[in-house]
Amino acid sequence: MAEINNDAAEEGDGQLLSTLPKKEGMWKPFFLYRGCWLTPRTVTSITLLQSQFAPRPDDVVLATFPNWHYMNRVSADFSPDMDATFELFCEGFSLYGPLWDHVRGYWEQSVAEPDRVLFLKYDDMMADAGKHLKMLAEFLRAPFTDEEVSGGAVEDVVALCSFENLKSLPVNSSGVSDRIGGLPMENSSYFRAGKVGDWKTHLTEEMAKKLDCIVEEKLRGSGLTF
Repeated sequence: MAEINNDAAEEGDGQLLSTLPKKEGMWKPFFLYRGCWLTPRTVTSITLLQSQFAPRPDDVVLATFPNWHYMNRVSADFSPDMDATFELFCEGFSLYGPLWDHVRGYWEQSVAEPDRVLFLKYDDMMADAGKHLKMLAEFLRAPFTDEEVSGGAVEDVVALCSFENLKSLPVNSSGVSDRIGGLPMENSSYFRAGKVGDWKTHLTEEMAKKLDCIVEEKLRGSGLTF
């Protein structure tokens, strides 16, 4: 991997940013780069990585760090205005968005290569966690044996991985994540209600209908429904 020249990268990225579509985001300006809305630092990180080294497969993990770095700088008390955020989301404007482009892409790839991409729906998993756990095990080429199934292994794994169990663990209910270069976040902030339909706590019926129409339009013809 080549040594990174930060000064050259910053200068080059400044020139690039000036040519990209820009929109004020929830907490800072976002730039549209290769179909995704990104923070300035993320654009900088991507172009820096692309220009200064050709990654091996084990280098790819390094490219994910800038994404998490910025996500982790958002504190647990960060509360952008819901109405404004919703309207931006409906326009396809969200961090790494538009979301439906990613959803459709992963869905279509799962249809084309089902042995390489597994597409699961949250509502379906909540309705029958055991069934989807077995699907996941088979996809990973590590299916449960008949003895494990009859011995209750599936139910045991479901219980251990349940929202209620994970939320109640001391490290998650009271711990704090210490982020390098970011703000500390309470681990409990990662857990919400853990149930289908919690959108009613945050969105009005009108918002939900508007979003449903947008998603239906964006996914039309793909065969994917919710």
